[in-house]
Amino acid sequence: MSSKNDLPAPESLGLQSGDTLLAIDYGQKRVGLATYALMSDPYPLPYGRIVVKDNKSLIEELRKIITAENIRALVLGLPHLTDGKATPMTTRIGQFGRQLVKTFPGLLFFEQDETLSSFEAEDRMKKSARYNFKVNRDELDALAASIILEDFLKRFPNSR
Repeated sequence: MSSKNDLPAPESLGLQSGDTLLAIDYGQKRVGLATYALMSDPYPLPYGRIVVKDNKSLIEELRKIITAENIRALVLGLPHLTDGKATPMTTRIGQFGRQLVKTFPGLLFFEQDETLSSFEAEDRMKKSARYNFKVNRDELDALAASIILEDFLKRFPNSR
């Protein structure tokens, strides 16, 4: 069953099997990252986090990762209130997204609703032996980014 948020097949967007996507969970202090090799990885993998000094240094750190991991597309999490309304952070992240598009014109760029992704990441950690059933702040942002990427991939009907 498709929905209005479904995307066409990845190939029609310029993505091919094996292309790597990088999800970004942007925060004022920390940025969580996750990767997924399209049709190769079994699921999105938490990649790590970057402690934010300023957007310029963040962009440079992302540039290194994009090069090292041969990233083909960026998926930026965009927060909203549970009623779908934008917040001041939505605007700030939207501006950062425009900066990413300008800085990395050769990459595909997507936005993905990230509403409650950090809460879901906390919940998963509390239920997982991998995290000793506790919230691990050092890994929380990367897990939230992997949830953003999971939600993005769900928008491709029949592609996984």
